[in-house]
Amino acid sequence: MNLLLDTHTFLWFINGDKKLSEAARTSIENIENERFLSIASVWEMAIKLSLGKLQFAQPFHLFIPQQMTRNRVRFLETRVEHFTLVAELPFHHKDPFDRLIIAQSLVEHIPIISIDEIFDAYTVARLW
Repeated sequence: MNLLLDTHTFLWFINGDKKLSEAARTSIENIENERFLSIASVWEMAIKLSLGKLQFAQPFHLFIPQQMTRNRVRFLETRVEHFTLVAELPFHHKDPFDRLIIAQSLVEHIPIISIDEIFDAYTVARLW
């Protein structure tokens, strides 16, 4: 199964954070599942890092690729179809990063692993 990791899910997983549910951790660790991280999440982490809301042990340009490789997570690139859907989504949720992740999930038919229950308003498949 393909899985789209929300930004916090990726961070909690790589840091071994207890906030990550057992079901989410098990799904991510299942070697039969393919894990994806949206470019929107990388953008979100870069912004939070520049604002001082996030810190990494290494420089961003080293940390992200290293964690992606170490945890067998692939980038989910953005496509015009994703942005087209973003423009059509109702405003249940206004966060631009999450809106793109929601659109990617819907277009690509990939469940999102996220604690964020507002995603459910968009009929995405959300695992937690």
